[in-house]
Amino acid sequence: MENFPLINMEKLNGDERRATMGKIKDACENWGFFELVNHGISHELLDTVERMTKEHYRKCMEQRFKEMVTAKALDDVKTEVNNVDWESTFFLRHLPDSNISEIPDLDDEYREVLRDFAGKLEKLAEELLDLLCENLGLEKGYLKQAFYGSKGPNFGTKVSNYPPCPTPDLIKGLRAHTDAGGIILLFQDDKVSGLQLLKDGEWIDVPPMRHSIVINLGDQIEVITNGRYKSVMHRVIAQTNGTRMSIASFYNPGNDAVIYPAEKLVKAESKDEQVYPKFVFDDYMKLYAGLKFQAKEPRFEAMKAAKACGPAATP
Repeated sequence: MENFPLINMEKLNGDERRATMGKIKDACENWGFFELVNHGISHELLDTVERMTKEHYRKCMEQRFKEMVTAKALDDVKTEVNNVDWESTFFLRHLPDSNISEIPDLDDEYREVLRDFAGKLEKLAEELLDLLCENLGLEKGYLKQAFYGSKGPNFGTKVSNYPPCPTPDLIKGLRAHTDAGGIILLFQDDKVSGLQLLKDGEWIDVPPMRHSIVINLGDQIEVITNGRYKSVMHRVIAQTNGTRMSIASFYNPGNDAVIYPAEKLVKAESKDEQVYPKFVFDDYMKLYAGLKFQAKEPRFEAMKAAKACGPAATP
């Protein structure tokens, strides 16, 4: 099996830029995932985020998770469970409006650290979108503008912990899915593994690596690139030992952003080449909410059918 794509962003600034851009292009076309090192976010900040997130889980979330497991009798299942995930989570919204000050049980220092981290991830996401534009032959800023809508992009974070599970063969940490949005930036535990992606019919481990940021592409990137880059099914396997930390930040289109394949990526001589629908992002999210753990293709077809039946979306 070929190695999981690892991108050293420092090499974008020197003689190896062309080769590094080629690695990013290959990862986007053939994996839908890659791992970043030397991404510009300090190791000190990452260490602080990890320490405080794990402390918060132990202090505020662990007992609640145990109570949920007991209430749903998940600690003694005998058959496969397909309607719940073995995870403890909370969600943060950063853009267009932050709700960090409203989240209960976060101390002030942790809130400030999360704000700082989110700001740096936002800048990294926008830098990555421009690198994708460069590889696709789109003008700089095209993807950011496509995501913008009337109020700017949506950007939020899912903070998760995956505690030890007595029956990992019967219950997933997180069931298989593609991500609905744009570009996802994951800071994950470097000791406890569990994240896997589906490639060529096989589940491949996403290797834990200290101080790295894992990137994956969502459904909206697949649509805008007209399928040149694809979102990929992934899942989290529960583990019998160790609690896995996962902080996934989602840089997504604004609710009213109109998403459609970039004209430059649709062959001018044949409009039949546009195989993806045009839709308002919020309409897609409403559909996704009920179909997250199913294949993405029927979601795209449903959006095509909705457009055929109703008025066309207009930018």
